Amino acid sequence: MSAFKEGDPTTLNRLYGRSQGKPLRSGQQELVDKLLPQIAVPQEGLVTSETLFGFDRPLHFEIGFGGGEHLAHRADLLPDHGFIGAEPFLNGVAQALGHVRDGGLANVRIHHGDALEALARVPDGGLSMVYLLHPDPWPKNKHAKRRMMNDGPVRMIADKLKPGGEFRFGTDHAVYLRHALMVMRRFTAEFEWVVEDRHSWENRPSGWCETRYEHKARNTYGHEVWYFRFRRK
Repeated sequence: MSAFKEGDPTTLNRLYGRSQGKPLRSGQQELVDKLLPQIAVPQEGLVTSETLFGFDRPLHFEIGFGGGEHLAHRADLLPDHGFIGAEPFLNGVAQALGHVRDGGLANVRIHHGDALEALARVPDGGLSMVYLLHPDPWPKNKHAKRRMMNDGPVRMIADKLKPGGEFRFGTDHAVYLRHALMVMRRFTAEFEWVVEDRHSWENRPSGWCETRYEHKARNTYGHEVWYFRFRRK
């Protein structure tokens, strides 16, 4: 299984960011107390379709699912697939649990914590798709090493995807966009950019729903949004 090397400036071995915001409402707290333990990714051992769902099925992994809109949408769209969502922000986890409950989504498992910790326990070649949508841009140069789109995490994503599997990445931050494409150019042996023309990255692909973060970026801040698909060779 892939691992990170200490001291490598292009390596991220933990995620940065807040873990909780405003206090949860009573209904949200009840979901965290009762539903989360039922669908949580185990804290130890391999993370596979068999350990999570009892049988083999295509497995998807979303890194930092925010409020869980995209995770729930994909899980509802593909009920025969399994979905893992990882998010350190408790308020986002509570919102995602609401989507799981309301949608009756039995094919979702949630990791409340560092996505890299759970991703590292997935056997190499064990994932069909990985999603990284609107990650924290960490725009200052001195914080660039904190970005998820760096050599260490991308190498791990490549290891965990099966041949033909897909890595989807979306952002509305121009600095992060340039940084991410610079990183992906170092992985041309592992990934093929699924692209035809500029419309391929300016228009949301089929099956990729709009999240509240994307809606806010576009409609509140007037940002452009870019969408990228990379296929594992």
